[in-house]
Amino acid sequence: MELFKSTSKFSKKQIILLSIPVFFSNIAIPLVGIVDTGLMGNLGETKYLAATSIATSVMTMIIWSFGFLRMGTVGIVAQAYGRSDYREIIKTILRNLLIAFIIAFIILIFLPSLKIAIKYFFSPSDETEVLINTYLNVRVFSVPAELIIYVLVGFYLGIQKTKISSFLIIVLSSLNIVFSSLLVLTFDLKVFGVALGTLIASYVTVAIFIPFTYNFFVKKFKVIPKFENLFVKSKLVKLLNINLDIFIRTIFVTFAFLWVTYLGSKIGEDYLAVNTILMQFIILSSFFLDAYAFSTEGVVGFAIGRRNKNSFLEVVKNSILVSFFTAIIISCLFLIFFKDLIFIITDIEILRFIAFQHILWIIIIPPFACFCYQLDGIFIGASQTKEIRNAMIVSVLIYIGFSIFLTRHLDNHGIWFSLLLFMILRSLTLGFYFKNILKKF
Repeated sequence: MELFKSTSKFSKKQIILLSIPVFFSNIAIPLVGIVDTGLMGNLGETKYLAATSIATSVMTMIIWSFGFLRMGTVGIVAQAYGRSDYREIIKTILRNLLIAFIIAFIILIFLPSLKIAIKYFFSPSDETEVLINTYLNVRVFSVPAELIIYVLVGFYLGIQKTKISSFLIIVLSSLNIVFSSLLVLTFDLKVFGVALGTLIASYVTVAIFIPFTYNFFVKKFKVIPKFENLFVKSKLVKLLNINLDIFIRTIFVTFAFLWVTYLGSKIGEDYLAVNTILMQFIILSSFFLDAYAFSTEGVVGFAIGRRNKNSFLEVVKNSILVSFFTAIIISCLFLIFFKDLIFIITDIEILRFIAFQHILWIIIIPPFACFCYQLDGIFIGASQTKEIRNAMIVSVLIYIGFSIFLTRHLDNHGIWFSLLLFMILRSLTLGFYFKNILKKF
């Protein structure tokens, strides 16, 4: 849906229309986490949920750390699309695919070191440690496919083909849910089954969309993808600089969420498990609100490629307003359905009791967090990666300091209070850097 090409204005209605396909795909991603959590949370023993919460948090941190393969792709592709430079689009995709394979190989090599770090950092029980390692031994082999998917999604978002990017994610998530549920409920594979479900789903999705994308290149751009002239120094330097900035930013943001898991583990396994459940609500809201950020990334890049300042400002204003009102609706839905969802996710009474004590944080966070989500998308579309890097570093460092102090005085509520402050800090620091984007016009 290339609405931007037809008008210099970008209304709230257009933003919603462009975002609708992304809504469905983004809901599908946290739904996988909710299903996996529910599968483990209904096995009757906290150790399964504790193990998957640690293992999935760590793997998520690692894979999200290389989110530049999506985010960096969006900005460069969108701006090249605005210039009608189709050959550069293809070369960008191929460069990032090569980087994805290299990264996956490095992660596989460092798996033993990762296991040692987890044992030192989280101090799990012997039973929980065995389950963690079981998950990691399987999930690590899904990394190449998951990184390839990042690149493909970034490409389709960059050219404003949100329906295709959304369909890709929906296919991935649906397959993940089906395979994980089948392996756990039918074959009783527990933690191993959850990890294997993700592995199978990832490669099946890649097997479907690599041929599809190749044919799309040929039909859309009339250019056959070739591995030639990929290593042009100026292009590589630009790509590496963008990717490095986003990599550092993502390392910090994923660490911020991993920090929640770490602090919860220090209070006790029950709180670790509860925080895992509660984070599914935050992740659900973030991915839902990120639909606006994802859908406007390509439009922002396109506007900059065309040097259309008025349309850029229209996108910024309307996307933030729509995101905020959507966040209010999400909070209201959480208020209404929170209890019912908790009963579905876990059958362990102590976990239900603790979760009910934290409902206020789940309601408050989305309206405050929506601003930083949307600003992230705007900066990514503009390829202003140094700014989002610096903003994230400052926010995380202050957040960690607050979290240590607040947890010491408010226990688990301190963790969630500090997470709220983290979202606010991200918005304030990105807002400070916003003027730098305007220099591109």
